[in-house]
Amino acid sequence: MVNRQRQRAILGLLCFTLLLLAAMLAPAGQTVYAGAEKRLIYDEADLLTPEEEAALTALAMKYGEKRQTDFMIYTSNNTANTDVVVMTEDFYDSKAPGYDKAHGNTAILTMDMRNREIYLAGFYKGEEYLDDQRMDKIRTKITPYLSAGDYRKAFELYLDTANRYMGYRPGVNPDNILFQLWFQLAVSLGLGAIIVGTMAYHSGGRVTVNRQTYEDAASSGILDRQDQYIRTTVTRTKIPKNTGGGGGGGGGGGGVSRGGHSHSGSRGSF
Repeated sequence: MVNRQRQRAILGLLCFTLLLLAAMLAPAGQTVYAGAEKRLIYDEADLLTPEEEAALTALAMKYGEKRQTDFMIYTSNNTANTDVVVMTEDFYDSKAPGYDKAHGNTAILTMDMRNREIYLAGFYKGEEYLDDQRMDKIRTKITPYLSAGDYRKAFELYLDTANRYMGYRPGVNPDNILFQLWFQLAVSLGLGAIIVGTMAYHSGGRVTVNRQTYEDAASSGILDRQDQYIRTTVTRTKIPKNTGGGGGGGGGGGGVSRGGHSHSGSRGSF
């Protein structure tokens, strides 16, 4: 009996040691879970420090488990001068990411540093919940930080926003004011104030004295009234035509990779 308990204790200690070694030996940008090695950050352009890469990996893992989707970042100097959309599609085909299976739910941010272009793509659940319009919104939010060279902030905002957007059903505008917490709080406080005010008003006696209480209808009235027309003025203002412009450009939508995987997408410069 004692030997059996000792064997179990040794076996448990051995398993714990193996798991600890696996976690310690996982390279930067990779995480071990569910018995499989997972890499989510591919910073081939060397835009991030090891600490920044580790922090972004942890954030991507946290949101990935919540949304059952791999949130990935891929940066490249693009020495072959490949189109950024093709880069993203080939990356997905070759790396085969997916939360719980190869070529599964994924969202990818691709940075082409050679041409200073960015492409956001969503595959499977990522395509459903992060459609072209939502990807456009995310790209618009992060572009100013990319232009300023604050890559960590841009990547954090991409992860935060993509995670938040996937919390809303497809087809709705996640930035609608009705969904904003501050607006909901303001409406709640306003309704509360109206209800309390109404209750306070009805809790006291009603005021029965008014203007007619002291007015002598027989001797009161309008003494004189005069209307005088002076002039009419018409002002015309020319409305300028919209000639386009604006920073970043972009759009473009999604497509299908050479491996046959459909995706949403948003493309722009920074």
